[in-house]
Amino acid sequence: MCDMLGAVAIPVQESLFDFSERRELGRGAWLDVRPGWLSDASADLLGELQAAIPWRAERRRMYDRVLDVPRLVSFHDLSAGDAPHPLLAKLRRRLNDIYAGELGEPFTSAGLCLYRHGGDSVAWHGDTLGRGATQDTMVAIVSVGATRTLALRPRGGGQSLRLAQHHGDLVVMGGSCQRTWEHAIPKTAAATGPRISIQFRPRGVR
Repeated sequence: MCDMLGAVAIPVQESLFDFSERRELGRGAWLDVRPGWLSDASADLLGELQAAIPWRAERRRMYDRVLDVPRLVSFHDLSAGDAPHPLLAKLRRRLNDIYAGELGEPFTSAGLCLYRHGGDSVAWHGDTLGRGATQDTMVAIVSVGATRTLALRPRGGGQSLRLAQHHGDLVVMGGSCQRTWEHAIPKTAAATGPRISIQFRPRGVR
């Protein structure tokens, strides 16, 4: 099915579960992997998002120095205001149609990261569930642009995973994944173009 976003059509697969693969990771964690979930009819969706999103650079203290975070970021509470690009609202509605029943609540926010080149990255981490939170949750990630690797590893040690994230791919990390696993986007020496990661989360998860 295809909804019109102004003059740009963004087709999205109607039923994720017709084609997805759910991977059980153990300890209550799982991944849904859907290659090509976003079928982009625009020749320059990446460029549209780069221009429309209000990107900001962050700095972070590392030991005795304050360093630039190696990516640009943007965060939007879609339950409180308009999205800076209509694609974000559209994808949120689609994901809520699929997952809100299982999750028990809707996705409410979109966080975006712009990886400008292979030197941009994010270190090992799990998304924050809020003070004292132990509940299971979901984080849905849609990739736009160049292919990058999403790496995952169990907290406390164990076999890691490396998933190539191509343009239009969707990965949903669910169950206990944010508590029992960590994920990262490693740096790469290979020549690569920019990639935008769009992360949809329920309220209170960052």
